[in-house]
Amino acid sequence: MELIEVISAKLHGIKITESALHYHGSVTIDEDILHKAGIRPMEFVYIWNKASGARIATYVLPGEKGSGIVCLNGAAARSCQVGDEVIISLSKYITNDEMACRKAKVVTFNHDSRINTVDEILEYDFISDTEDNWQFKINKLY
Repeated sequence: MELIEVISAKLHGIKITESALHYHGSVTIDEDILHKAGIRPMEFVYIWNKASGARIATYVLPGEKGSGIVCLNGAAARSCQVGDEVIISLSKYITNDEMACRKAKVVTFNHDSRINTVDEILEYDFISDTEDNWQFKINKLY
């Protein structure tokens, strides 16, 4: 059975608030933000640094609710600077049959009054009724 890697959730434009080089590894993210995106602790995520282009993969730990924290831990701390804007993406593996109706949650951020404040929650909606007839929509949820 062929499995396809697809995006499941994305934190777009979130900023790094801390780094802890001597911690065991991972990325710590505000638990409220994790809930809004549907990302669970211990899931693997990709982190793409918009400033440097660096790309890493690591696992998620929950941070203090309402804090806005995004802390890179261990070796991951070398890939970004505090204040860097990043994209954090969660992927899932699905079958070709599951590809016909696929949704992904996207959380965007503004930093006007407080760092890492949720701006919008979007849903990427991909529908395919045949192999060559695709529809893609972006729905605003919040």
